[in-house]
Amino acid sequence: MARFRTLDDLDPKGRRILLRADLNVPMKDGAITDRTRIERLAPTIQELADRGGRVIVCSHFDRPKGQRVPEMSLRPMAEALSVALGRPVGFVDDCIGPAAEAAAAALQDGEVLLLENTRYHAGEEKNDPALSAALAKLAEAYVNDAFSAAHRAHASTEGVARLLPAYAGRLMQAELEALDAALGNPARPVVAIVGGAKVSTKLDLLGNLTKKVDVLVIGGAMANTFLGAQGHAMGKSLQEAGMYDTAREILAGAKAANCEIILPSDLVVAATFAENVPTREVSVDAVPADMMALDVGPDTVAAIEARLRQASTLVWNGPLGAFETPPFDAATVSVAQSVAGLTQSMGLKSIAGGGDTVSALKHAGVVERMTYVSAAGGAFLEWLEGKTLPGVAALEVA
Repeated sequence: MARFRTLDDLDPKGRRILLRADLNVPMKDGAITDRTRIERLAPTIQELADRGGRVIVCSHFDRPKGQRVPEMSLRPMAEALSVALGRPVGFVDDCIGPAAEAAAAALQDGEVLLLENTRYHAGEEKNDPALSAALAKLAEAYVNDAFSAAHRAHASTEGVARLLPAYAGRLMQAELEALDAALGNPARPVVAIVGGAKVSTKLDLLGNLTKKVDVLVIGGAMANTFLGAQGHAMGKSLQEAGMYDTAREILAGAKAANCEIILPSDLVVAATFAENVPTREVSVDAVPADMMALDVGPDTVAAIEARLRQASTLVWNGPLGAFETPPFDAATVSVAQSVAGLTQSMGLKSIAGGGDTVSALKHAGVVERMTYVSAAGGAFLEWLEGKTLPGVAALEVA
């Protein structure tokens, strides 16, 4: 694992600290509907403020495309942060310029200031050096606690990190340590579960994982493509027939890398995709022509759980079935509960991430019983694909 400076290396007392956060939280009718990202960010701000730092928080929100869109202001986040921190949070209606500079200069030890949406400036997404320099002018040190935005080379994630002493916040540190435990330097055997609808969207992920893990479980609708590529008739199941050759290449690559692939041996099928419709459990050799596969079956679940009992590390991205629509959540919930149990009782290191995965694990009620669940989405996926994340690379020290 590359070395990063953390808050352990920073004495924040009396210093202005520019903290890159991810406050791109879900909103409806002007109200925050999920405060998870705010709650996860709070410990870093609290620590810096408690140690006498003068904390200047910046973040993007939505996609205003360089324009001032009132509905995309970060102003509501100031109150939410104040509640999470139990201390006042100031707000300034720009992230650079005279108003931001004056507000930053007026900060006292332990005070917190939130800047306006960085994407109100077109230079943010262009990684404009002028915007990076204007942000750097506000502070004496930079802390990145937004792993979820680290796959973007933007002014507030990559550019400014090159201009100030840069550190990983506690959330960023936790993400990097979890990812290192997952694939960087994992305890073996390593099992990966990958689900989702399309092989075409996860080619890089599958290709990287076959070289990194000992067992790769393929579920979701993408498993239908692999089964079809092996000659199984899949009825009306969602699949990508144009990806058959690619699927066979992935299987051949896994064999060459000595990575065991687990595909479904049985499936839960239905004539229509709707909640609580009649279903059947069938072998992969017996999918009716007028039905579709919407979940993996109990024999497949048993095979997955058997491999998990032998594993030391699990990486999970994507559900095994159409979990949002019961009863096609059964396999995902069963495996999730097994993972949580093994994590608690046997020390399995279980690291999961991706939007659908987080939703599925919340649905199964196991998020708090996993080793680490990343809310980072795209950044988590790109890291699993083996890509360099600009916002992380900018924090590395020789």
